[in-house]
Amino acid sequence: MRPWPLLAVLCALAAAQDEKEPREEAEPAPEKPAPEPPPRRIPEDWPPKHEGDAFQENRDWMVRTQIEARGVEDETVLRALRAVPRHRFVPHAMRADAYEDRPLPIGHDQTISQPYIVASMTEELRVTKGMKVLEIGTGSGYQAAVLARITPWVFTIEIKEPLHVRAKGNLKREGYATVECRRGAGYYGWEEEAPFDAIVVTAAVPHVPPPLVKQLKPGGRMVLPVGPPFQVQDLRLITKDEDGTVRSKSLYRVRFVPFTGSLGKEEKGSGEEEK
Repeated sequence: MRPWPLLAVLCALAAAQDEKEPREEAEPAPEKPAPEPPPRRIPEDWPPKHEGDAFQENRDWMVRTQIEARGVEDETVLRALRAVPRHRFVPHAMRADAYEDRPLPIGHDQTISQPYIVASMTEELRVTKGMKVLEIGTGSGYQAAVLARITPWVFTIEIKEPLHVRAKGNLKREGYATVECRRGAGYYGWEEEAPFDAIVVTAAVPHVPPPLVKQLKPGGRMVLPVGPPFQVQDLRLITKDEDGTVRSKSLYRVRFVPFTGSLGKEEKGSGEEEK
């Protein structure tokens, strides 16, 4: 008898056995993380150079008596406060009071913060050149200008249309062309530009907005007043560790205008809601 039929039977049995045994599938290759975008090139004309004006002595006096005297030591912050012409960010009728130790009204129930508060909050952020900073509540544009003397990459959001337009004009006129201004819902931050190295909120919130925490880069810092409107609030420093752990520290008591809008009670995209 020829061996071919037996050989065929054995091959068929082996093939059937192979079908019964599970086969190991190759594991998919791990996804490669998206490459980080190249660092932005810092413009050669940054920071803007302000010509000497009649208020330079006022600024020096402000820094010496209101800011250094209260313990602000970061020389980068002090230089920014000496340089930014604060009187150009307040209503014309208030310019004589621009360097006084108090907040000033800028219209639409909003204020420009006391110089010491601007300096202290900026120092707590520990901003360095090249960092990305988000400000919630542009107001007059003064805080954004101070930040933009330390790093060109400042993003600021304001809900009130007249203040947004005026602040944008103030910043452009004073040479802060790298500052990006948006009118919109500050509670939700600026998702497409996240993450940020630092975030500052210039109006009182009843709680720390989760979207802002999410948009804070690991290793980043956020400063904001937390508490009830029209009362004393707690200025807090929020930090995010490299592993994503979020920590909160109370700094001191403050009084800020209230953060207006839905405070997250409405879905994102429902309109321009808060300062």
